[in-house]
Amino acid sequence: MSQTIEAEESPKVLDQSSTSEQGSSASDRKKERRVRWKTDLIILPLLVSIHFLAQMGRSDLANAKVAGMEEDLHLTPSMYSLTASIFLVGYLVFQLPAMLLMRKVGPPVEFACAMIVWGVVTVCTMKATNQAQLMVCRTLIGASEAFIQGAVLYLSFWYPYTELATRGAIFYSSVALAGSFNGLLAYLIEGNLDGANGWAAYFRIFFIEGLVPMVWAFVILILLPSTPETVKWYFKAEEKEIVIRRSRAAHNTGESKIIPRLIFKVLTQPQFWMVALIDSGSHFCTTSFSNFVPDIIKGLGFESIQAQLMTVIVYASAFVGIIIAARIADKTQKRGILISICASYAVVGYILLLTVTNNTIRLVGTCIVAAGVYPITLLSLVWVATNNVGYTYRASTAGLINVFAQLVAISSNFAYSDPPYYQQGLAISLAMVSMSGLVAGLQWLYLRRMNRKKAEQQYSAEANNKRSLSIDEIGNAHPDFFFSY
Repeated sequence: MSQTIEAEESPKVLDQSSTSEQGSSASDRKKERRVRWKTDLIILPLLVSIHFLAQMGRSDLANAKVAGMEEDLHLTPSMYSLTASIFLVGYLVFQLPAMLLMRKVGPPVEFACAMIVWGVVTVCTMKATNQAQLMVCRTLIGASEAFIQGAVLYLSFWYPYTELATRGAIFYSSVALAGSFNGLLAYLIEGNLDGANGWAAYFRIFFIEGLVPMVWAFVILILLPSTPETVKWYFKAEEKEIVIRRSRAAHNTGESKIIPRLIFKVLTQPQFWMVALIDSGSHFCTTSFSNFVPDIIKGLGFESIQAQLMTVIVYASAFVGIIIAARIADKTQKRGILISICASYAVVGYILLLTVTNNTIRLVGTCIVAAGVYPITLLSLVWVATNNVGYTYRASTAGLINVFAQLVAISSNFAYSDPPYYQQGLAISLAMVSMSGLVAGLQWLYLRRMNRKKAEQQYSAEANNKRSLSIDEIGNAHPDFFFSY
């Protein structure tokens, strides 16, 4: 359901899912559609490009491993797992500051600076000669990439809740596309340029995937708009009014600021911990997947160069899963049940990988896993954005949930320590995605109960007193805010 509850439960509530398009004239609806389309054309391609390049930088280690880095740097399986995990240390340390500072610093500046830093360090990675140097580089890349993880928070500045999942899917699906492109790039480099001019194949992987974000960062800095209130170039005065009105439908205010006392108050809310568990389960699966899927496919009997190419098919499956799940989420406004369905789908894939010996079926299982686990991460992020109002609440919840999720994700790389079949890691991933699906169902029940309780207290003295306070001051406790489930 949407951010309101059924009419019979609450005769008078703020309709959080509405925009100015509802109940307006045909002319107004046409203007709204034009503004939405223009916003899509301006923001989404730029946001997609940022996350596409970030995911390439995150997953290039796995392709470099298969392309010869493991042998050159004398990395054992445990050493590789530690190196892959260290990325997440820098990543999680800067999650909360990155979220909270976004509106103050400005998304274009924050995103562009992050791209320059991780691009420079990625290029430097090609000069690493041992594990210690490689770990330093991966830590710095993780720290810088933390500053572009507020994409859903940024989208919530521009879109009402009923449009958020689809737009989130458009940028988040770039994660899957980047995985496919990484595999294709590694395939071409390893097949045609390995050893040319004295450069190993993985040298070129790091060089190309570091240089591109360094250059593209300046495009982001110039073209990406910051907030609806400050945008200058793209919209006429009348259009800007519509943009701001749409932003207000998602509980944004132009004067939103950080309220320190609210930053950690979210930790007292049961729904925070439930979404943290959901997101932790999905991050465990997606992180280990991106770091080990070329190796898993290689274990199916493919040569290393063929394994690079087969990852394209696997990540294409993730792309399709993300888009379908997001469209259903926006159409139905049912996040919890959809997460449970995606988790069930992934469970089937993990069971195939754990129990079937036929390599073709195991490859199908890998594709099923990708199509199931990747949408969960997106849907949980959108759930956070729609169920936490006020900038401090929304930003701190998103940041803190990511911190907990990344802590869990660090352990995922150590679980995959038994090549080539990785039975232990796959079994733990099965348990983690099952947890995500189960907790999503519990969260669905809990939020329905919370909405009923709010509806019953709509006209109480306490509710009337709270109405004198703004959304930014009391966040989810506002009596006219109802949860989406």
